[in-house]
Amino acid sequence: MKNSSAVTSPPSLSLFLLFLLPFLAQSSDDLIDTICKATPFFDLCEASLRPLSPSPPDTKSIASAMANVVLGNMTDTLGYIQSLIRHSQDPAAERALAQCAEVYRPVVRFNIPQAIEAMGRGEFGFAMYVLGDAQKQSDSCQKWINSAGADDESSVPLTARNKLVKNLCDVAISVIKSLMNGR
Repeated sequence: MKNSSAVTSPPSLSLFLLFLLPFLAQSSDDLIDTICKATPFFDLCEASLRPLSPSPPDTKSIASAMANVVLGNMTDTLGYIQSLIRHSQDPAAERALAQCAEVYRPVVRFNIPQAIEAMGRGEFGFAMYVLGDAQKQSDSCQKWINSAGADDESSVPLTARNKLVKNLCDVAISVIKSLMNGR
């Protein structure tokens, strides 16, 4: 008799888990929705997190995912800046772009990866500081571009990229604050 109940337990457990699975997936989506509503750029937050598969299961994973989105975006922007430098015909614009590359490079290579590692250790204050600094670096880059009088068509996409970096950092910082507040 004990053997027959042991045999029926696993299938009933499997059925229970199959029944529960849609609700677990829903709760992860609801968490993303809740977290993104607490950020200054809801649509940007959603657009950054929804495509991730599997969906981040908790706030700490969402914070790490957002920091990785920032890293990926800043890496792409650094590559774009380096491309603009190679093709620049304007010495003032080239100097401004070189300054941009100089501030983006350490953030991409060292700072953001260290912030992601720090979040894994629960050092959220450090991660917020680094993301805030990344935001300042994108602002500095934009100021240099503006002061160089770079008025050509290549400066417009860089302006948009700098703004996106700044907004992504805002979202990531907001997500970390939610994590620190226990949401």
